[in-house]
This record gives sequence, structure tokens and C-alpha cells, in this order.
Amino acid sequence: MKIINIGIVAHVDAGKTSLTERILFDAHVIDKVGRVDQGNTQTDSMELEKQRGITIKASVVSFYVNGIKLNLIDTPGHADFIAEVERSLSVLDGVILVISAVEGVQAQTKVLMSVLKKLAIPTILFVNKIDRTGARFDSLIRSIQEKLTPNVIPLYQVEQVGSKQACVVENRFDWATDASFLEQCIELAAATGHEELLESYASGENVTEDQVRAVLINQAWKASLHPVYFGSAVTGVGVSELLSGVTEWFPVNPPSERTALSGVVFKIEKESSGERIVYVRLFSGTLRVREQVSVQRDNKKDAFESFTCKAKKLHAFISGKSVIADEIQPGDFGKVWGWKKARIGDVVGERSRQMKQVHFAAPQMETRVEATDKSKTRQLYQALLDLADEDPLIEVMKDDLHQEIYVRIFGEVQKEVIEFTLKEHYGVDVRFSESTVVCMEKPRGIGRALDVMGAADNPFYATVGFHVESGLPGSGVRYRLEVELGSLPLSFHKAIKETVHETLKQGLYGWEVTDIAVALTHAGYSSPVTTAGDFRKLVPLVLMDALAQAGADVYEPIHQFELTVPADALSKAMFHLSGISAIVNESALRKGNCIIKGTLPVAAAERFRSSLHRFAQGEGVMVVEPCGFAKIHANAPTRTRTDHNPLNRREYLLHVLRAY
Repeated sequence: MKIINIGIVAHVDAGKTSLTERILFDAHVIDKVGRVDQGNTQTDSMELEKQRGITIKASVVSFYVNGIKLNLIDTPGHADFIAEVERSLSVLDGVILVISAVEGVQAQTKVLMSVLKKLAIPTILFVNKIDRTGARFDSLIRSIQEKLTPNVIPLYQVEQVGSKQACVVENRFDWATDASFLEQCIELAAATGHEELLESYASGENVTEDQVRAVLINQAWKASLHPVYFGSAVTGVGVSELLSGVTEWFPVNPPSERTALSGVVFKIEKESSGERIVYVRLFSGTLRVREQVSVQRDNKKDAFESFTCKAKKLHAFISGKSVIADEIQPGDFGKVWGWKKARIGDVVGERSRQMKQVHFAAPQMETRVEATDKSKTRQLYQALLDLADEDPLIEVMKDDLHQEIYVRIFGEVQKEVIEFTLKEHYGVDVRFSESTVVCMEKPRGIGRALDVMGAADNPFYATVGFHVESGLPGSGVRYRLEVELGSLPLSFHKAIKETVHETLKQGLYGWEVTDIAVALTHAGYSSPVTTAGDFRKLVPLVLMDALAQAGADVYEPIHQFELTVPADALSKAMFHLSGISAIVNESALRKGNCIIKGTLPVAAAERFRSSLHRFAQGEGVMVVEPCGFAKIHANAPTRTRTDHNPLNRREYLLHVLRAY
């Protein structure tokens, strides 16, 4: 069976969910086109999706076009749900990037296109809303070439753009209708690597439409060229042409020569009963019900762990529905029941070259969450763990000392989703604290500390000494031994190493410590009285003493930004940027707009965005992406500690020795 797995991505409100509805209607999957503003769309099944008119969870729907099975994923466009976009991209053969003919290239459009180009995913651009007042054609194509990619090929002309009578006409591959289009295509082929076609044409050889078309399709499959279609998802204009283009411009999954099972888990959800449903994309081999399969997982410690799972039930996607199946074919999507241990990103069977590695930055905002009914605190914590299991980029932390729960997220809209889900599915009403930015610490110098067993201020049956210093950028925590491995039982060495990593989750200012090299310089014990617990309790004291001697600096996350504003708003933009400690690296004037590039603190990005609309009269666009951390030189922020504070030896010992 021929299969193409495609996705739809866009800046929020560009119309991708409406496009999905129209595609399903044209493919005879649904009888009526749902509307986002009426909350009755096929793919937006969450009540909050219907209320807000945005897509939050990626949805899978299948249908057939020209004898080919299409599995379509309608993904979120809002930046807060980039994790869903990430998982979708990793399993796709091609993507439809929707652009509004009215708003044009928007902030998230540029971010998504840059990721698609980086991953070399074949992409079709669909210009939506050509029937809306203010819609553009020629100027929008130029904007796409300037802001997204120069290698685009508009396949149709649009008549009466910006009116309700707007329509697409004239397939431009008809050379008789538009002879100049042949030269444009040949030049485009040469620009993307096929210069021989241009040479043949220039030397007077006969170049056929089929030859040119084959070259362009090949370049589209390599993601070097991007066809452009036009239409209106609401009226259906241009959608049938788009569907035909999908089967032509996207590569079909050929029958795999590999028989070995290879797939990836890209989504997990729960039924009302609490049972987990695992979504899998297969690249090769066949997944059968009640068959034991090997699953691999990157444990983030430069190693893989593996285990076996057995599918007690399978569902395949057929004609808009999820139906019971005995097996999932290679190249297809499926739903699996019974895989209790599976997580998103797990490799099913063997690893494949077709698997795309997509890495987005971790959440950089943190908020405290509490149940309005204190008796439901434990229920709240378990519910959040369940949500984090479904979305690995939601991080849950519990402060046992103060009995507080924290979550790390991407933005404020994500708070609303979590709040809604907790109330709707778990019956827990919650409130959040104001979100704060997650910083990190790095050691400033060198520190040494030693606690010897038997000393007056060491109540533990253990000797520990550490040397700490700054490590290489991006090195994380590097731990090494400067004592003989046989100087301690292995269980004690393991306890020391684990406690070092756990202790460094909170540095001198309460933030996680990174880019640090830790060496164990001294170690001793007394048999048989010493236990691993002695080392687990002593290590925080000694390690934090060494870190205090070294000193630490706090670093805040920063964004790299590209800001486009009208030329007459330049001075106001520079004034606002200077007020939030942004660093401008370059600026340029281009066709009446000023493009400013630089870096700014994540903490100030949202505040600047809200002011941008006002001083740029709605014409400003800012695209940001994480670009690391910058040292805070004054008034370093602190985070409330969630441990017994080994920086205060007396208080720490009173707690650890249960004197309180």
C-alpha cells in the first residue's frame, strides 16, 4: 500500500484547522465542514480547543487521494505547544505550511520554515484566505521569497484576489499558456542544483515539460524547492488542486526492503479509564497484535536501555476513523494498547535512518501550582505526573520541604491548558503563581572542601573531599575520581556520584549548577558501621562548601531575535529595546522596513511583544529562538531552596539528624 504521512503547520489563525476540515470534506471523510469559530471541527476534540479556536494536541486523520493513503496530522501553531509540533515533524514525509494571504509571513511562519528547511522535510506552501479583503498575490510571493525561501514555484494564478469571487486558474505547467514559465522553471532547477537542464536549454536542445517537471519534483522531494498553491479553506477554492499536488510533490513511502521492525513513539494519550494509548509511526517491518517487540530508549546518559512490550490491542487509521486491526503496515501510523512503559521518543524495534532527530529548547518558564482544595494536593501531583508523561516537555518538580509543586512550561497559554485539563479530566481546580524565568548557575573559580570521619563537626561515618572548578561550556556536570576505585565499595561510589548530581540541582542561589567539573579527592569509611546513607548525607555539605569557595554566577536564558518594523518606527523600537537590556547586533533598511537583529532576555520578550503592536501600528513582527544564557552582572535572582540547605551547616545537621 502506498502511504504518505503529511502534516499541516502554520502561525496561529492562519487557517490550518479550517484547511484540515475542508480536506476531510473533499476526501468524503466528513459530511459537513466544521468551523473553528463554532467549535465543531473534526480534529479539535478538546473542549478548550473549541473554546479558544486554536489547536493544542496533534490529531491524526487518514483518507485516500488518487489511490494513495494519506495520514494527516493537524498540529498546533501556537509557540506554547511547540512540543506537539516537534513530535509531529519527526514522523512526517511532507508538510503543508499554511500562510494567510492577508497577514502574510508571520513570526511563527518563519520559525517553522527554518526548522523544516533544517530537517529537509518536503514542504508545500498553501496561501490561504485569498477571498478575504486585503489578500495579496504578487507582493506576497515576493515576501515569501525574501523572508522564507527564494526557491518557490507558484503553480497557479489567482483572479479577483481579495474578493468573495476569488478563484485559482491556469495550471502554469501548460507552456502554451505561459511560455515564460518554462524559463522560470529551468532557472529554478539550475538554482537548486540541476544546471545541466539550463545548459541543454541554452544550447537549443529540446527540453520537454515532463523533463522539467521530473527535475522539479525531485528537488521538492529533497526539500530544495517549494511549490506554492492558493485557495480558501472556508470556501474550498484551490483545495482539490492542493490535494492532487500532495500526491505528486511529496515522496510516497515505497515498500520497504527491510523486514526488521523499526518505528518510533510520537504521542501518548489516556482513555477516560486511565489506560494509555501509544501512537506509533512505523518505518519498516510489521507490528502485530500480541507480539513481543523490543523498545529502546535514550536514557540521556550516553546510553540506551531496552525492554520488551506486547500490544494487547491495535488500531489503524482508515478513512477518518480509528479501527481495530491485527497489524500495522510499514510506513503507516497506528495506536497501541498495553505498552505501559513506553514513552514519547522510544524506538520500536531497530533504529532507522529515516528517523528525524528534532531538538527544541527545554521550557524556560516556571510556575508554582496548587490545588484550591488542599486535600487534593496529592491528587494534583499525580495528575501532573500523568500530563508530563504525555508531554515530556512539561517538567514537574515537588518541593517536599515546603510542600509545593512547580511546573516548567513554555508560556502563559500552556498554563490555561493545564488548568483546564486538570479540572476537566481529574476534577482538580488549581491556581498558579506568576511565571518566572528559569536561570542557571556556573562556578566562577576553584574550590576545595574536606570532611574527615571522626572530626568534631562530622557526625557521619564517612570521609569525603571534593575539588570543583568551571567546566567547558555545554559540558554539564563532569564527575571524576581522584581516589582509587577500590578505596570504597562500589555501592558507596554510586551513592556519592548520585548525590553529587542531585545536590547540584540547587546551587548557591538555588538554581541548577552546570558547566562544572567535580573531582572526588578524598574518601574513607569504617567497616562495618558505614552505610551509603552516611555518604548521601555528608556529600551535600562538602560539595556546597567547595562550591561556595569557588563562587558562582547566575545566567539567565536569552533569545536571539529578528525584529521587522516600519522605518518610521525605528527610533521607538530602539528605545524599547534599550529599556529591556537587549543587545542589537545589526540593523538594515529593506523596502521601507527596518530589520533589527540581536539578543534579549527571555524574561523581557513577552513584555516587549505586547508593546510592539502599539508602537509599530500592528506592522511589527518579531521572531525569536533560544540561543543560550547570559551572565547577570548585578542583583542575581534567587530561587527558594527545596532542600535542607547544606549551605547552613547547623540548620542542615539539625534537619538531617532529625533534631527538629
